[in-house]
Amino acid sequence: MSPPQIEDHIEERLSRAISASSRRQILRLLAQEDLTVKDIAEKINQSVSLTSRHLKLLHDLGFLNVNKVTPYKFYSLKFKELIELLTIYDKVIKKL
Repeated sequence: MSPPQIEDHIEERLSRAISASSRRQILRLLAQEDLTVKDIAEKINQSVSLTSRHLKLLHDLGFLNVNKVTPYKFYSLKFKELIELLTIYDKVIKKL
């Protein structure tokens, strides 16, 4: 991929990560603390299965770390700058 194509690919990954409300909620929670899929599902009132799919997508896109502490997997943000992005996102949404 050429540099512009790489940038486009990265932008697409970021857009996909924050496009769903559930994923934004997950990112906000993980900004506060590392959590398991069950903890996240309970906090956002969503099934473990659906939450797990969101976490897999966010991890596959490169936005999450996974720390395995048998028998659990703890998820955390890979980039704390995502919180700044979500804060700006919220401000823009409120102005629309």
